[in-house]
Amino acid sequence: MTALTQDRLQSPLPDRPFLAAELSALGLSRVLLREQIALGAVRTPYLGVYIPSHLPDDRDVRIRAIAMVTTEHHVICDRSAGWVHGVDTYALAETQVVPEVETCALRGHRTTRVRGVDGRTRDLSPGDVMMVAGVRVTTPLRTALDLGCNLRRREAMAALNEFARLHGVSTTMLRAALPRFRGRRGVVQLRELVPLVDGRIESHRESWVWLELHQHGLPMPTPQHWIVIDEIPTYRLDFAWISAKACVEYDGVDFHEKTEAQRQQDRQRRQWLRDHGWTVIVVRLGDFSGDALDRWIGEVREALRPTYSTRRF
Repeated sequence: MTALTQDRLQSPLPDRPFLAAELSALGLSRVLLREQIALGAVRTPYLGVYIPSHLPDDRDVRIRAIAMVTTEHHVICDRSAGWVHGVDTYALAETQVVPEVETCALRGHRTTRVRGVDGRTRDLSPGDVMMVAGVRVTTPLRTALDLGCNLRRREAMAALNEFARLHGVSTTMLRAALPRFRGRRGVVQLRELVPLVDGRIESHRESWVWLELHQHGLPMPTPQHWIVIDEIPTYRLDFAWISAKACVEYDGVDFHEKTEAQRQQDRQRRQWLRDHGWTVIVVRLGDFSGDALDRWIGEVREALRPTYSTRRF
C-alpha cells in the first residue's frame, strides 16, 4: 500500500467546505488535495476554498464556502451574489479558473484586500442587503439591477429574466427602483431591458433569442405556449406567434447530447406542427451573429408577413 493510499484512507475529506490553511488540522496533505482536485473529488469555487464533491452544489454549501473569504463588514454582490441566488452569469471561459468573490464594503469600512476577493464600493441601502446563512448578500432585486447595468447586453437580459423566474423580480419592481440608478454607468441599458423582462423564459440562450427579436423590431411572441390536442396540453413551444401559427425553438448544447430516439421524437413533433399549419424556425447555439442570425430573423419576418391586405393595388 502506497503512502498516498494510506493518506486517503486515514484522512477522509470533511463534510463541509474547507480552506488550504486547514489541511494540517484535517490530516490532509497538499499532495492528496491536488490529486483529489484532479480526480474531481474536490471542487474549488473560489481561490483557497475547497468543497468535497459529494456535497450538493446548493445555496447553503455555496454560502458556507463564500463566507470563508469574506468579512462581516462586506456584502457579496454582482455575479457572486447572482451565483448565491442560483443565477449563474459566468462565461464558460471564466469557469476554467477560479473566479474571485465580488464584494462591496458597507459604509464606513474599506474595501477588502483578502486574497481571492474582488473588493469594490457600492452605495447600498439597508433594504438592498439580506442575510443568507449568516452572510450579507445583495437581495435578488438589487442583484438583478446591478447585473442589468454591469453585464453585456445579452447576459444582462438573461440574468434579469432568471431573477424574474426564480425570485419573482417583476418589471414593476425594477421600474420602481430605476430612479435610484440615475447617472450610474450602465443605467441606459438597464432602462431599455426592464420592459422586456419575462419570467416565463427558461434558459440563458432563450433570453438571447427574445432580445434579438426585440432588437430587430419584430412583434414579441408568447413564451412557453402549449399546443393542446384533444384538450390535453401536448407540445410546448419556446416562442409562438399564435395568430400567425409561427414559432421559434431553441436547440442548445443539450441537443447534441440527446439520444437518437430523442432526436427522432423532436423531428416527429416538429413535423406534426408543420403538418398542422405551423411554421417552425429552429435556432441553434451558433446562430447569434452574422449570416446565421440574418437567416432565422429573415425566416421569422417571412412567417409573420400578412397573407391578406385591404389595399387594392
